[in-house]
Amino acid sequence: MALDGIFLRHIKHEIENEILGSRVNQIYQPNRDELVLVLRGYSGSKKLLLSARANSPRVSFTEHAPENPTQPPMLCMLLRKRLGGGKLTAVRQLECDRVLFLDFDCINELGEQVPLTVACEIMGMYSNIIVLNRETGVITDALKRVDLTVSSKRLILPNIKYELPEAQDKFNILTSEPSQIAERICSLPAEMPLSKAVLSSVQGISPIIGREVEYRVCEGATNRLEGVLYDKLLTEIGSLKALVENCSGTPCTVYREDGKPMDISFLPITQYGGFMRTENSQSFNSLIDNFYDERDRQGRMRVKTHSLTKLLQNLRDRTARKLQKQHTELSQCADREQLRICGDLLQANLYRIERGASFANVENYYDENGGTLRIKLNPAISPAANAQKYYKDYQKAKNAESFLTDQLKKGESELEYLDSVLDEVSRAETERELSQIREELTEQGYLRAPKGRQLKQSALPPLSFESSDGFKIYVGRNNRQNDLLTLKTAAKTDIWLHTKEIHGSHVIISAEGRQVSDTAIIEAARLAAYHSKARTSSNVPVDYTLVKHVSKPSGAKPGMVIYVNNRTVYVDPSESVRKS
Repeated sequence: MALDGIFLRHIKHEIENEILGSRVNQIYQPNRDELVLVLRGYSGSKKLLLSARANSPRVSFTEHAPENPTQPPMLCMLLRKRLGGGKLTAVRQLECDRVLFLDFDCINELGEQVPLTVACEIMGMYSNIIVLNRETGVITDALKRVDLTVSSKRLILPNIKYELPEAQDKFNILTSEPSQIAERICSLPAEMPLSKAVLSSVQGISPIIGREVEYRVCEGATNRLEGVLYDKLLTEIGSLKALVENCSGTPCTVYREDGKPMDISFLPITQYGGFMRTENSQSFNSLIDNFYDERDRQGRMRVKTHSLTKLLQNLRDRTARKLQKQHTELSQCADREQLRICGDLLQANLYRIERGASFANVENYYDENGGTLRIKLNPAISPAANAQKYYKDYQKAKNAESFLTDQLKKGESELEYLDSVLDEVSRAETERELSQIREELTEQGYLRAPKGRQLKQSALPPLSFESSDGFKIYVGRNNRQNDLLTLKTAAKTDIWLHTKEIHGSHVIISAEGRQVSDTAIIEAARLAAYHSKARTSSNVPVDYTLVKHVSKPSGAKPGMVIYVNNRTVYVDPSESVRKS
């Protein structure tokens, strides 16, 4: 899928109609690839998202603005100084290409008017957002700086002249006649698929539009068209030209069979027949905002959680290797009784063993069937010293077994805790949730406390839902919140739920003096399964019991509890319960 130039023209048209003349009220930089401009006008404020993400570059209004970092980046601070309070005076597009210019009239610290332009280049992995002085064409700064180590053809750096991207050898449908475009299509190498020929000839269209033109002319046609088919091609190009001139397209989304959005278009898509579902939206901005929202949110969180996930995975792997080594050492302690027997038998037969012997064959009176036992000796020491050595090795193995058993218990608890935190990180949806997980890891000694004064963020409340029959349901976001919810907040008569032997959130059904219904338990169990490591599974076992039967062992890690008198239900994960 690609946001093409004609789709961008429709977005430009909507931006002009809604916020032209508005002023920049706030500027945010959620991450290195995105800017959010909050523009306020007579009709209210709008959030304009400028994204240079490689897999979802765009310019559009957004209702799903990314979460902002606690400390704004340097570029954000610069733009607040230069662009803050600026008035949007024009929105320009480079022909039908994927380059959009937002012109602002700004005031500097001396009270002088400074015309600035934000150039939004929507070009896949080469996308960029560039701020420049409109009069001089000099770059102020950019989301992605491009120096000689990246490209020798086109540099994007502060204080150098801005150059337009290299033009493509395609016709601008706004200034070209349909006959010119049709002749160009038919002049391309023989037997080229018509969809590819259209894509190679017309500026500002994506592959889905090329395929749609081919389908409407003749499915499977090549660029060698004559007669009726050539006339149909002229008609389709003429219709496309009128649509682009008037910005009269229809925002359309194509969905796969599994219900996930597959592609977007500025005209109705008919090429899939009944095999794909298509749906029209109210506006181009809302369509593209919804289309990219879920994928972008997951992508942002992957970037933000990468370092934390890597740290936790390394800690987990190190703990697992340590446990494996301790298990091996413990298995070696299993034969310690044999060491004591050797010591006893040597002690009882000291008079019969010659000094300097390498082995001693002695009667094994521990064996009910009698017989002899061959015992290895150190010829450099006396038989009595050999016996004492076996006693010492026995005591050492006995002490090691006691120590290793204790260490294994602690290690397994630590491994289970790290697994639970990894699960929390994988399910985190906001920066604040990650911040609270980092605070927990700092308290447990896995992370160093950050230097300098840190802005204290208020703790997030647990997720809140309501069952279909009116019971409040609460879901913990992390281990510390799980403890607080289960051990401090919940009443003894509330219902506690957790996935059986699977890492996940604590879930509480607030009874409020009533008998909790089976419906509420099933719906809460589905939430427990959804907010767990088994989110993508089915038929997940979920244990539930009264809160009074849940307790925390002394010294246990955050989120670790034990419970009794429980029952188990099997459910499919779901978050369809109404949020409260």
